[in-house]
Amino acid sequence: MMTPGRRSSTFTRLLRHGFTDPTAAERLLDSAGLDLVRNDPVLLEALGATADPDLALHGLVRLLEAQPGPTAHRELVDTLIAAKPLRDRLLGVLGASAALADHLARHPRDWEALVTYEPRDLHPGVEEFERGLAEATDPVSLRVAYRRCLLSIAARDVCGTTDVAQTAAELADLATATLRAALAIARAAAPDDAALCRLAVIAMGKCGGHELNYVSDVDVIFVGEAVDGADEGKALRSATKLASHMMRICSETTVEGSIWPVDANLRPEGRNGPLVRTLSSHLAYYQRWAKTWEFQALLKARPVAGDITLGEEYVAAVEPLVWKAAERENFVPDVQRMRRRVIENIPVAEVDRQLKLGPGGLRDVEFAVQLLQLVHGRTDPSLRSGTTLDALQALARGGYVGRDDAAGLDDAYRFLRSMEHRIQLYRLRRTHLVPEEEADLRRLGRSLGLRADPVAELTREWKRHAGVVRRLHEKLFYRPLLAAVAQLAPGEARLSLEAARERLVALGYADPAAALRHLEALASGVTRKAAIQRTLLPVLLGWFADSADPDAGLLNFRKVSDALGKTPWYLRLLRDEGAAAENLARVLSAGRLAPDLLMRAPEAVALLGDGGSGLEPRGRAHLEQEILAAVGRAENAEQAVAAARGVRRRELFRTAAADIVDSYGTETNPAEPDQGALVDRVGTAVSDLTAATLAGTLRAVVRDGWGDTLPTRFAVIGMGRFGGNELGYGSDADVLFVHEPWEGVEEREASEAANKVVAEMRRLLQIPSADPPLLIDADLRPEGKSGPLVRTLKSYEAYYRRWSLVWESQALLRAEPVAGDEDLAGRFIELIDPLRYPAEGLGDEAVREIRRLKARMESERLPRGADPKLHTKLGPGGLSDVEWTVQLLQLQHGWAEPGLRITRTREALAAARAAGLISTEDAATLDEAWVLATRVRNAVMLVRGRAGDTFPSEARELAAVGRYLGYGPGHAGDMLDAYRRTTRRARAVVEELFYGA
Repeated sequence: MMTPGRRSSTFTRLLRHGFTDPTAAERLLDSAGLDLVRNDPVLLEALGATADPDLALHGLVRLLEAQPGPTAHRELVDTLIAAKPLRDRLLGVLGASAALADHLARHPRDWEALVTYEPRDLHPGVEEFERGLAEATDPVSLRVAYRRCLLSIAARDVCGTTDVAQTAAELADLATATLRAALAIARAAAPDDAALCRLAVIAMGKCGGHELNYVSDVDVIFVGEAVDGADEGKALRSATKLASHMMRICSETTVEGSIWPVDANLRPEGRNGPLVRTLSSHLAYYQRWAKTWEFQALLKARPVAGDITLGEEYVAAVEPLVWKAAERENFVPDVQRMRRRVIENIPVAEVDRQLKLGPGGLRDVEFAVQLLQLVHGRTDPSLRSGTTLDALQALARGGYVGRDDAAGLDDAYRFLRSMEHRIQLYRLRRTHLVPEEEADLRRLGRSLGLRADPVAELTREWKRHAGVVRRLHEKLFYRPLLAAVAQLAPGEARLSLEAARERLVALGYADPAAALRHLEALASGVTRKAAIQRTLLPVLLGWFADSADPDAGLLNFRKVSDALGKTPWYLRLLRDEGAAAENLARVLSAGRLAPDLLMRAPEAVALLGDGGSGLEPRGRAHLEQEILAAVGRAENAEQAVAAARGVRRRELFRTAAADIVDSYGTETNPAEPDQGALVDRVGTAVSDLTAATLAGTLRAVVRDGWGDTLPTRFAVIGMGRFGGNELGYGSDADVLFVHEPWEGVEEREASEAANKVVAEMRRLLQIPSADPPLLIDADLRPEGKSGPLVRTLKSYEAYYRRWSLVWESQALLRAEPVAGDEDLAGRFIELIDPLRYPAEGLGDEAVREIRRLKARMESERLPRGADPKLHTKLGPGGLSDVEWTVQLLQLQHGWAEPGLRITRTREALAAARAAGLISTEDAATLDEAWVLATRVRNAVMLVRGRAGDTFPSEARELAAVGRYLGYGPGHAGDMLDAYRRTTRRARAVVEELFYGA
């Protein structure tokens, strides 16, 4: 028994040496197995130097107790006291790995594997590990021998004899030896099968890259051939049996546990494909069917077991295909999209703890390095390494990556891999999650040499390195492009111009020479402006590359920068407000309309900042107030309307930019999933803007010609999409003009004044200028183009009472006051309500007339040569189909259902569903088709800068429309198929509801 004073002293010493449970440690030290060494200060020092002294002491006691007799026990104790190398290695392993402590307790003589290190033992290779596994003849003995070899690797690792890269290489070499041993056991169990075939095992993934973890799936591909004279079918069946048995030997759980899963899912067709293929079958698949990620995976292919000659033939055959992968269309977006998909599939609760797959994790480094290898390895064989860190160093030597960036990533990758190794080593379980328990974090931190405050230091270092990876992994691809043209940092290897062009082509640039000229103009020199551009451009280039037209994005950025480069706020805005830079990149590369609007007044780029509020649409009242104030300050009507058109141009840009950003999504805000909300937002914003512009123009014209008061009341009634608040970017303003002479004013005088107002409004809104024109279309007026542009309210009343046709009643369903005298507009609406919502609905003849008109329009107005199924307005299931169906319901039931008395198509459709006039399913089908067709029209205008009712035929424009609609690169065909499918379903509903089929 220890005295209380002695106990207190031991207790204190244990605390000082890092024990967290000194009471339990005292009990263990008092155990019979440690009676010879319990007072040895060297032992206590050695235990205190481990990652987890409590765990190390517990494992040592178990090992001593497991010794087969007194002699073995004394031998271990004597060696422990006398041999510092063994003491450090054994206790280091016991303090880092509970799983290896369990192994030693089951196999108590295996500690002898750690006693001596010959020089050749310091860095063993495949041959040494094969000798260590040579006596294994079955799955159980193979596991024991494997763990014995693993002991020596772990000992070198935790003692710092090997660094993380060497440890990973040793683990890969041990895996190679293990696969060979497992295959030998399988061949011995089935000699007849072995005699029929040649079987090569190709290591993939981290094993193939010579950078394996402690516990990881070992990825493989099998290649089989018949031996001379053997039937190929039988040979492949035999090879498959051998391969399957080999996988089971490694993967299945026995009394000694398992080794690791062998995963063959990287083979052609994955799990659905045959486990073993011939070399020619592999090649046929890769040449015809393989996806980009499969060539990326082949970067690490390495023959490791079985018929090595056949394996080398396989690698030699696929290698040329690997280095052509970067020539594939959408290569870079495919790789980047795959990386994003990996992140998206991580459970939310695990994202912040993921060392491998999360943002700033190991996979970010590996993806970035592999991307650069595939682009530049075509012409530079020095880059063709399957090992991440070796490839990164080669990229830096060749100037493909900046030296500082490469050093930062190398340091971060080593730290994160060390964390991953030590986390897995503890239980020998496959995991990439940072633990949450403080005890686990403490052990992990101490194992990495962080001793002052292990948990806090570990967290700080982990976050710092992850931040470095997050910051650098995407810029890694773009930053050297600037070094190629900016002529900076003498002495550093830089990307050659040819390599820069190669990289730009891989990014999707059609004119890499022009892109390099733009980069040189933006980033060269020693000015503060050039320095900020060099900071911004690596990120911007990535965002441009994520669009369908990177060339246009970079050219437009140069134009904006040339126009605003001398203003103090422009580059500061882009540098300091992350959202502004990304928003600008999206807007400049999404098509022609938004950049054209911006170039006419580049200062509107400020709207892209403001913490996101700059892109919020402004209401009609706010817009009208601003425009009327500008009109009031102008000297004449032309200046006033020019000011109003300037506001309109700025607000069109705001609306288009918000639409693009919401459709594409950003790094912090995903794309808006509700397509209908996007359509409504644009329709309302453009309609409000058009109404406010007309109100300002009307005020300017009246003031310039008549002072404060026109001789007649005057109102503008919105029609068509304008009245329905559904205007698109390229829509004309459909209107009716109505006036009513003031008391005492002759009708002739009033009519002349009203016509002059209309003529002047149309002229001023179409004067050629930097601002887009606003076209006024009054063709929906009584008598169409043959009738007067302006009528009095009485004239409208007389016409509608005597001559009105059913199509005019239908057109009036969209009538809504937009500008001018509110009282007059209100009385006009009262006048037309009985026409558009006729009592008791439409008669049979009127319904037949509407159907005849619709059928004639479909046959006569469709442009020659247009594909009807892709025409958004007149094609089957398009806008016209949906709108005429909804309007027929309004004409038939609006008198009885107040909810139908609305000008907006989608709201009227919802009201019809609520009233039971259409099923929920049919309403959803029509709504989906209408929203999609409207989105396509908006996209065409954004992309081409001019209105269109059908998909573009030019490939880049079609891809840009697809990108706006949420389709990734190379999926334009999917977009067209989806459009046809959606409108086909809608047409079926129209046939039933509108035509009564």
